[in-house]
Amino acid sequence: MSLRIALFGQAPFGREVAVRLAEAGHILAAVHVPPDARGRVDPLAAESLERDWPLYRHRAYRRKGVAMAERLDEYRGHGAELNVLAFTTAILPPEIVDSPRLGSLCFHPSLLPAFRGGNALAWQIIEGVRETGVTVFRPDAGVDTGPIVIQKGGVRIAPDATSASLYFDKLYPLGVEALVEAVTAVAEGTASFTPQAEAGASFQALVDDGVARIDWSRPGVEVDRRIRGCDPQPGAWAERSGETVRLFGCTLAESAHGAPAGTLLEIPADGPAAVAAQGDTILRIARWRGPEGKKLSASEFGLSVGERLK
Repeated sequence: MSLRIALFGQAPFGREVAVRLAEAGHILAAVHVPPDARGRVDPLAAESLERDWPLYRHRAYRRKGVAMAERLDEYRGHGAELNVLAFTTAILPPEIVDSPRLGSLCFHPSLLPAFRGGNALAWQIIEGVRETGVTVFRPDAGVDTGPIVIQKGGVRIAPDATSASLYFDKLYPLGVEALVEAVTAVAEGTASFTPQAEAGASFQALVDDGVARIDWSRPGVEVDRRIRGCDPQPGAWAERSGETVRLFGCTLAESAHGAPAGTLLEIPADGPAAVAAQGDTILRIARWRGPEGKKLSASEFGLSVGERLK
């Protein structure tokens, strides 16, 4: 059965979901994509223009917590039977979420009810989770609390995984499949909606610079996870000579070194620098970024053996 779908999304994930839904015979009645940032053309927006899908570029759908009347009027004109939320950062009012006769479906990169919130990828790595998956659910008034339509688990989080690698290598393709399957089930009338259990539920705040600050007094394994969880955004950081330096591409190794945590132990001409950490461990850091914003190798960055990050 073909459905009229209003898709809210962005980036390659949103584009791939839209293409797959169109290939399955559904009608993209409207595609909502945030305005382009810094001159970058969003892949979903570009695909919509190429395929002549109705495209809408709004920054917000609410004003002072209330649905914007002009957005509601526009949305009602879509005649959508189902909303699909494919990697959207927009906060949609209930007048839109609950409007279609078949409701809305939303993708989330964790096995709900665990790791609700906007930075589920980062927190799963920071907290040392070993296995994860994706969830498609029907959104309600809470944050990632609605009934579950599909879950796909069994995804191992590698010991060197970053937020980027976990998403692009594993959860992105799995999430596309899950969303398409969920839409098919809804269209065919076979979807089930299972309320989330509160046992095991967790909600994590956004990963900001407060979370990304490296605490060198913590065990090396924890520092490693924090660096990888904050890679690529916002970038875990420490202080060097009073300036912020962000660390990327971290791997952990065991090594008895006797140096204070944060001390630069080795800076090869071509390769990751070795930084002392607690518990007879070292962190090998491949890329460094200072206030100027460009990622560099340790040797390019001008680090010196013996200096200590705070």
